[in-house]
Amino acid sequence: MRLDKYLKVSRIIKRRTVANDACEQGLVSLNGKVAKPSAELKIGDEIEVRYGSRTTKFRVLSLEESVRKNEAAEMYEVLS
Repeated sequence: MRLDKYLKVSRIIKRRTVANDACEQGLVSLNGKVAKPSAELKIGDEIEVRYGSRTTKFRVLSLEESVRKNEAAEMYEVLS
C-alpha cells in the first residue's frame, strides 16, 4: 500500500492530498529516511510524522484498503 493512502486510511492524516503534500515537503519519514508519497509500506515499518514542532512515530500493524473510523487506530502502534 502507498504511504499517502495508508496515512489517510489509518486517519493519521485526514486527507490523502494533505498526506501527499506532507510527504513532498519532507515532513514524513519511513524507517528513518524521508519518504515519497508513493513509497510502498510493509507491516512493521516505522513512520515518523512532523506536525509543526511535534514529532510522532508510528509502527504499521496492518494494511487495510478501507476501515471504519473506530477501527482505524488498530492499524498502527504509537511509539513516541
